[in-house]
Amino acid sequence: MDPKNTSENPSRRRAIQAGLVAPVLLTGAASARPKAAPPTLKSPLGLHPKPPFQKQKQEWPGLTSKMEPKPDHGEKSYKGSGKLAGRRALITGGDSGIGRAAAIAFAREGADVAFGYLPQEEPDAKEVVELIRAEGRKAVPLPGDIRDETFCKQLVAAAVKGLGGLDILVNNAAYQMAQAKGLEGVTTEQFDRVFKTNVYAMFWITKEALAHLPAGAAVINTASIQAYEPSKELIDYAQTKAAIVSFTKSVAKSLAEKGVRVNAVAPGPVWTPLIVTTMSPEKVMSFGGDVPLARPAQPAELAPTFVYLASADASYVTGEVFGNTGGKAPF
Repeated sequence: MDPKNTSENPSRRRAIQAGLVAPVLLTGAASARPKAAPPTLKSPLGLHPKPPFQKQKQEWPGLTSKMEPKPDHGEKSYKGSGKLAGRRALITGGDSGIGRAAAIAFAREGADVAFGYLPQEEPDAKEVVELIRAEGRKAVPLPGDIRDETFCKQLVAAAVKGLGGLDILVNNAAYQMAQAKGLEGVTTEQFDRVFKTNVYAMFWITKEALAHLPAGAAVINTASIQAYEPSKELIDYAQTKAAIVSFTKSVAKSLAEKGVRVNAVAPGPVWTPLIVTTMSPEKVMSFGGDVPLARPAQPAELAPTFVYLASADASYVTGEVFGNTGGKAPF
């Protein structure tokens, strides 16, 4: 039927004559409008480097620039869409690894970012500052050791002053040191260092930040698959990550009435300086090969989870633990 010929549809012809509907005229150009091409899909199996990796070792805390291959934090790949426009974030361990990826993503989503790091990591920190400022956002680098309670309080105060407020807190910095002998190899000194860095600092920083976090703010803690499936070489580290999960869930309940959401991200193997500074070169070579996706995550692959949890998209999400484990999560 010719669509311009209404004689074949008496009811429609009468409606057009009465001015109740408009005639539809289809042209060849309109009917031939090209459809959008489907996106090109890539298998996650080959998306990033997989083991065996080059045998390598660095002294703690290590530098991103000396890793082979160099981790991908989203420097070239992450594209923002304004999800965090006008927000103000403090990230611990923001110079490298997951913290660096979160800092880049937050800035590209429109947030200003303050971040803590150890003074030895200054070369990595300078790169992060440049990446944040390249997006037209404010960068506030804050060097120091979060094992010290006084510094933790100063960290929050400096972030609030530098950013003009605070509405996103990411407790991400962590320390581990693998011990092949298991419990026998863990000294009291190491045990104390791991807990001070991973648990005490989270407690001090979050508590200090409470007075500054308004309704709608978000706290995000970095846990680990180690909280649920601990390795024999990381006994003390795994304990701290289990504590972080518990802390997240209980604090989420206590802050819900204030409108502050608290969640955690539990990664599996992630390619960061933490790996090449705390594991044997032999372990590094095979790192991440035992998960279903057969490779470690790149930090950039975790950034979208942090963005989601910080954004209004997650307004009904609190007290949750999000696994990014390459298929190995026992949640």
